[in-house]
Amino acid sequence: MSSEQILGAFLGAAVTLFLVGFAMVARARSLGGVFEGLAIAGRAASDPAFRTKLTALLGGADLKPVEPPKPVAPPKPSGAPLRMLALLQAEARLVDFLMEDIAGASDAQIGQAVREVHKKAQDALKRHTVIEAVLPGNLDDKTTVPKGFDPSAIRVIGNVTGHPPFTGTINHQGWRVKELKLAPPPEGTDEFVLQPAEVQIA
Repeated sequence: MSSEQILGAFLGAAVTLFLVGFAMVARARSLGGVFEGLAIAGRAASDPAFRTKLTALLGGADLKPVEPPKPVAPPKPSGAPLRMLALLQAEARLVDFLMEDIAGASDAQIGQAVREVHKKAQDALKRHTVIEAVLPGNLDDKTTVPKGFDPSAIRVIGNVTGHPPFTGTINHQGWRVKELKLAPPPEGTDEFVLQPAEVQIA
């Protein structure tokens, strides 16, 4: 490269830095702003990446502000687990019974209501589910909890020390749904409605 080319490149860079510095000083409108503009111009001379960003800024590049992310609404929980409860309400009025205030009812009245709810609810369970015991045997029978047991199916309580297998007595044999025979609800049905309200029109 000739001396004339070197001189031309130097003058071009000097003019660019002068224009950038002048623009910053013009915007500053104060002596402090002048020094800040000179400092920015000096950094632009030694940092090509900074100079590129600064030139784009002064040239009015479209720098869109970063928008904060919109809050995501929590997903609505599934109403599928409530379908059995809705069935027990429809066939045995179980929810009606549980939501009723029975504090003032006599033992005879409660016993009669429980007998009716029990009969209908049991019939509904047997027709729409297949339920089996988690553990074979009866209450107070001896049983062994094997190594690697499923803690969601068997809960070990009492004086638990060491590692399985454990030997103890059955406090409850547990229940597991082996099969669920429920038809899917009609499309658009709100499964959180256990029973629709009823309005009598005269």
